Amino acid sequence: MSVRPLEAAERRTLAVLGLPTAALALAITVVTTYVPVIAKDFISSTTVIGGLIAIEGVLALWLPLVVGSWSDRLETPIGGRLPFLAAATPLAAASLGVLSFADSLGVLAVTVTIFFVAYFIAYEPYRAMYPDLIADDIAARAQSTQAVWRGAGTGLALVGGGLLLAAGDELPFVGASVVFSLAMAAFLRVAAPRAHARAQQPPRECADSVMEQAENVGALVRHDPALRAYLVANACWEASLSALKTFVILYIVAGLGKSESAAAGIVGGVALLVLPAAILSGRLADSYGRIRVMRLALPVYGLGLLVPAFTTSIAVLIPVMIVMGFGGGLVMTLPYALLQPLMPEGRHGAVTGFYSLSRGIGTALGPLLAGVAIQTLDGTFSGTQGYAAMWLVCGGTILASLPFLYALGRRAEERIDPLPA
Repeated sequence: MSVRPLEAAERRTLAVLGLPTAALALAITVVTTYVPVIAKDFISSTTVIGGLIAIEGVLALWLPLVVGSWSDRLETPIGGRLPFLAAATPLAAASLGVLSFADSLGVLAVTVTIFFVAYFIAYEPYRAMYPDLIADDIAARAQSTQAVWRGAGTGLALVGGGLLLAAGDELPFVGASVVFSLAMAAFLRVAAPRAHARAQQPPRECADSVMEQAENVGALVRHDPALRAYLVANACWEASLSALKTFVILYIVAGLGKSESAAAGIVGGVALLVLPAAILSGRLADSYGRIRVMRLALPVYGLGLLVPAFTTSIAVLIPVMIVMGFGGGLVMTLPYALLQPLMPEGRHGAVTGFYSLSRGIGTALGPLLAGVAIQTLDGTFSGTQGYAAMWLVCGGTILASLPFLYALGRRAEERIDPLPA
C-alpha cells in the first residue's frame, strides 16, 4: 500500500492539534503517577490507592459520551469544541495546584475527581477535532504525530516530575499546573481564529438531543460486532497502561529500593523510546495495515511486560525495556486510528465518547486489579514488597486483548485497512 506525503496544510494542522495532547498527557500522568506516591505516606492499602486512580475510569463510563455528543451539537462563534477546552483549562489547573497540598484521603478523592471531570470536559471535544479535520488516509500518521506529543508530555511528567518529587512532594503538581495552563492558553489563542472560520460553514447534522445521540451510539454498538470487539480490546490496552502508570514509580522506589530521582531516570528512559516507536508504528500501520501491525506487535509486548514480575536482573530488563518502549508507543498510537474508520458521519463526538467509554473500563479496572494483585501477592513477591505483581496485570491484560483484536480484524478489516485499488 503506497503512502502519500503529507501536505503543508496537513502538517500545520497536526502541529497545532498536538499541543493539547502534550498538555493533557503531562497533567494526567502527573496525577496518575504521583498521587499514588504521595498517598502512600498516609494510605497503606494499595487497593485504596488503585481505587483513587480508578475514579478516572468511573467517570469515563459516562461523562465523555455526554460531553462528546454535546460538542457535536453546540454552535458558537468558535465552533462546538473549543468552548469546552476553554472552560476546563482553569478547573484542571486549579485542581493540580490543590493536589500539591493534599494530606488526607478525603481531600485527595475530591480533588482528583474534580481534575478528572475537567480532563474529560477538555479531552473529548478536543479528540473529536481529529476526525473533523484529518482525512482518513493519514489517520494512522496523524495518531502517530499525536502520540509523539503525548509521549513528550508523558516523558516530561515522568522525568521532570520525578526530579521535582525528589525536591518536594508538592512540586510536580505545581509545575504541571503552570505548564498545562501555558500550553492550553497558547493552543486556544492559535486555534480560536481557525475555529471561528470553520464555524461559518454549514452546521453538522446531528441527533435531536445529547441523550438521543448517546442512545444512538449505544444502538450502533449493539448492532456492530466490530465496535463490540473494539470496546473490549481497547479496555484491555488501557487497563495495562493505567496499571503501569499508577504503580511503576512505587515499584522502582519501594519494590527495588531505588531513589525517586533514579526512578525518574529509569521511567523517563523508557518514555523516550515511545517517541520513535510512535512515529514508526504510524508509518508501518499506514503502509501495511493497522490491524496487521497490532497483531504482530502485541503478543511480544504482552510477554515482555510479564518478565519484570519474575526477575530484577538488569541484563534481562534492559532489552525488555526496549520492547516496552515500542509496545507503549504502539498502544498509545494506533487504537484511535483503528476506531476512526468505524465512525459514522456526523457522530464523531459521540463515538469519540464511546472510545473513552472503552478507555474508562480499562482505566477503572487496571489500577484496581494491580492494587489488589500487589496486596494479595505480597508474600509471593516479597522481594519487591509485592509490587512485582503489577506486571502480571500489565502483561496479562495485553494478552487478554488478542482474541478481541483478531475478532475485530475478521469483522472490520476491510473498513479499517482497505486493500489498495
